[in-house]
Amino acid sequence: MSRLKISVAVGDYDRTRPLVDGTVQIDGVDPTILSLSPEEMFFRAFRHEDFDVCELSLSSFAVRTANKDCPYIGIPVFPSRAFRHTSVVIRTDRGICEPADLKGRRIGTPEYQLTACVWARALLMDEFGVKPSDITWVRGGMDHAGRVEKLELNLPSDVCLEDAPENQTLNQMLEAGEIDGIIGPRLPSCFVGGDPNVAWLFSDPSKAAIDYYERRRIFPIMHLLGIRKTLSEQQPWLAATLYKAFEKAKAVALKRLSDTSATKVTLPFVEEQLHRARQIMGEDFWSYGLDEDNRNTLETFLRHHHEQGLSSRQVGVEELFHPAALEMFKI
Repeated sequence: MSRLKISVAVGDYDRTRPLVDGTVQIDGVDPTILSLSPEEMFFRAFRHEDFDVCELSLSSFAVRTANKDCPYIGIPVFPSRAFRHTSVVIRTDRGICEPADLKGRRIGTPEYQLTACVWARALLMDEFGVKPSDITWVRGGMDHAGRVEKLELNLPSDVCLEDAPENQTLNQMLEAGEIDGIIGPRLPSCFVGGDPNVAWLFSDPSKAAIDYYERRRIFPIMHLLGIRKTLSEQQPWLAATLYKAFEKAKAVALKRLSDTSATKVTLPFVEEQLHRARQIMGEDFWSYGLDEDNRNTLETFLRHHHEQGLSSRQVGVEELFHPAALEMFKI
């Protein structure tokens, strides 16, 4: 029997690599797997619908789902999750000592609707009372001038969003002191290069993130898996099959990570960090599916996404996902 040929675009992660190297097979499928950066995947998926199955920005997906024009339906596989306390970088010579000091400042953002930026603004609002309208936002490319939003926005009238000068990057503006900080999914080059005037807003972001998680039970979801709607209609078995395969791939990655006879990642203190993560967040700390914590996380995101003016209506959690991928058999 011939296997279904499909394209699958995902990031190069330990949790997806077992699908790439063939350790985990997708039942009935002969995939062409592309390992791409988030920026390329999302641009090609939402502009040209290039892929049958694709890792997608949660924010862009919510925008299109709210508008009922999304070409993809979601599967509750979350290839990218991250606490976004590390996403807020500030000038150290501006008297910004705590989140409330961001009020009245000019803060760069690569795209206003990026998932990381939505989560960072939600964090500032819920934890510190800093509203999006308290900040002047300057939009531009981190390292390439002229970056634009992938999707058309209709922001609240009290939100001030400016475009960076045509030939300037946010990194250049931060380095020159023309903006007071940057919020985004990547660290600016000047931070990575050790600029003494640039630092994290949260001096100990890990400690702040642990405290946030223990109080709110939120491990922010950045990306989800999507399947082209036309394909899922033609092949109704595929959504659950993909969920099962990605769950198996994650299990392989965690087993490899737990084998510390020879550390599998180029990072010291892996054993200690893995043990600590499980103490704080449980054995399956990177869970897929719609358990209570994931539902709470998604509801929080979708509420803020709508309140920030990015989705035209508040999307329900179940609207995001193919129903066949929301329940699995048990033995």
